[in-house]
Amino acid sequence: MENWTQGWLVYRHVEDVGNAQLTRKIKITGFDEEQPMVRNAVAEFRRGIRGMLGGSVTLVHAGAMREGVLVSCRQEIPAEGYRIREADGILQVEAADGPGVLYGIFHVLRLVAMEKPMRGIDVTCRPDNPLRMYNHWDNMDGSIERGYSGNSFFFEDNRVLVNRRTRDYCRLAASVGINGVVINNVNVKEAASWLITERYLGQVKKMAALFAEYGIRLFLSLNFAAPIELGGPDSADPFDEDVTAWWRQKIAQVYEAVPELGGFLVKADSEGRPGPFTYGRTQADGANMLADLVRPYGGIILWRCFVYNCTQDWRDTKTDRARAAYDNFIGTDGDYRDNVILQIKNGPMDFQIREPVSPLFGALQKTNQMLEVQIAQEYTGHQIDVCYLIPMFKEVLDFNTCAACPSRSECTAPVTCCEKRSTVADVVSGRTMHNGNAGICAVCNTGRDENWTGNDLAGANFYGFGRLAYDTGLSAETIAEEWIRLALSNDRQVVEHGKKILLPSRETYEKYTSPLGIGWMVTPMEHYGPSVDGYEYSRWGTYHRADWQGIGVDRTDRGTGYAQQYANPMACLYNGAETCPEELLLFFHHLPYQHRLRSGKTIIQHIYDSHFEGVEEVEEMIRLWKELEGKIEERIYQNVSERFVRQLENAREWRDQVNSYFYRKSGIADEKGRRIY
Repeated sequence: MENWTQGWLVYRHVEDVGNAQLTRKIKITGFDEEQPMVRNAVAEFRRGIRGMLGGSVTLVHAGAMREGVLVSCRQEIPAEGYRIREADGILQVEAADGPGVLYGIFHVLRLVAMEKPMRGIDVTCRPDNPLRMYNHWDNMDGSIERGYSGNSFFFEDNRVLVNRRTRDYCRLAASVGINGVVINNVNVKEAASWLITERYLGQVKKMAALFAEYGIRLFLSLNFAAPIELGGPDSADPFDEDVTAWWRQKIAQVYEAVPELGGFLVKADSEGRPGPFTYGRTQADGANMLADLVRPYGGIILWRCFVYNCTQDWRDTKTDRARAAYDNFIGTDGDYRDNVILQIKNGPMDFQIREPVSPLFGALQKTNQMLEVQIAQEYTGHQIDVCYLIPMFKEVLDFNTCAACPSRSECTAPVTCCEKRSTVADVVSGRTMHNGNAGICAVCNTGRDENWTGNDLAGANFYGFGRLAYDTGLSAETIAEEWIRLALSNDRQVVEHGKKILLPSRETYEKYTSPLGIGWMVTPMEHYGPSVDGYEYSRWGTYHRADWQGIGVDRTDRGTGYAQQYANPMACLYNGAETCPEELLLFFHHLPYQHRLRSGKTIIQHIYDSHFEGVEEVEEMIRLWKELEGKIEERIYQNVSERFVRQLENAREWRDQVNSYFYRKSGIADEKGRRIY
């Protein structure tokens, strides 16, 4: 018996709005019915229709149909795309390949589940990003780094698991258009070394074959120092011939066993991990050595740009972690092979609730780039606190990098007036590169908990990332409504209350945690709950620089110079306290507590007010949720209710600790006379 849910593929009974007659038969033309992706699409269709509308679905092998679903091959449709159109009772799903068929069928099931009539429909969909990936931080012993929903379902006791839950995971991923998955933790040398050994390759092959049935390429995290760790040369120097020979033999062994493998994800020269810098080489030297070796197998190297000095002296006010990715990679732009993709975090720090977009996007003009975001909620509530992250990802994708502007270095015009916009979405879609190696990935939030994501509402991020990666034009509200209807209910009150809870939840979390872009004030290493000075005097280089006079980090041309890593006019915008977007004000500027914001409030009063507001908004979320009792599945209702109890306690703790800290630091009382100490 399965001890896990089906997430948004639950296929509960829905009202028939005229779709039943269109979905009682299905016929395949132009595709081999036994091709795995086509076979899985038909099986999914039958499963979904049976659950939602009742009755069976007939697979028609020959002859004409008067009504039903006709899946046909149309080579002019882009790869992994599809067209759905209805005419005279025939619902046509047209695609050029297996993934297109699979995605098209999932789209039909989504419409049925949302009670959307399909008579007269005509929609064409194609993926906006070539690679759309989940990155898992699962360890071989079954633990998950930053895992907030139970142990791994990929690994247990140093064994690889391939079972029914693996297939259900593939179904969930494919239903939102995910086409690549990294299964092992890039941060731990054991997890990033062992899977390329003979002991595990047989099971990795089984998993890769199952993934392929759903249009998903399996990738492995790779330890750059694997030659040393696995008994090879005592060096990892990419210019050492013995090292290159070791890697050539190892990669040949891996691809012989797992020909479906997409490639490798590498974290090097970061947080104590060795890399090319260890041997006086560039990041491009290290990435290219591996890229040349995987090229004959069609492999890709995903190279993380999370490289920074993690042994910083807190007294050093010029060394700035925010500068690190740009400083370490901009000098090698154009040096990378075309099967290397630089994987760049959305912000320059580390998945904070509010950061500026990384200046590497747009600055790199000749290098493939992939956007890395995090849905695991490491710094955003641990899948206890509700924090719907799709609005944040939309902001990042819509950010104008000014990369297409020929006069970007001299431009002083307002950002919005630039006629040659080049957004992050343009960059990572591959539209600005020639070979199309680009995409978007998310550090994932799934585990062995019954509901996959700990808090059922965290499933909105798991679902939403995939939908946004495939179609960056979708709004955060559209995605939220889809998920609510699929995973919770089509009931009007459930949909409306669900959106009222999800859509503002990121700003709510921001209000009761970190003011005006400052970030980080979390319990060290755990990253949940308040500790205002937790990282302030540590080696990690993450400071709010609060003293008795003011708060914030000076990243202007008078400070660390980070703002100048952006093209104009963004550099000018961020450099001035009067022009800087206020949600990022303290990220870029050290200002007095009495500095007045555009609202007329002082910074210190904004800190006090926002923390009280955040708690009040959590209380309103709870009120809305309580009104849904009896309208959604009891298990889900109780799960989220229990998480809300913990979130409210957390929000109050943040409010009281942060407000008390800054009152004691500044000596300035709350204008509204509330108790803040």
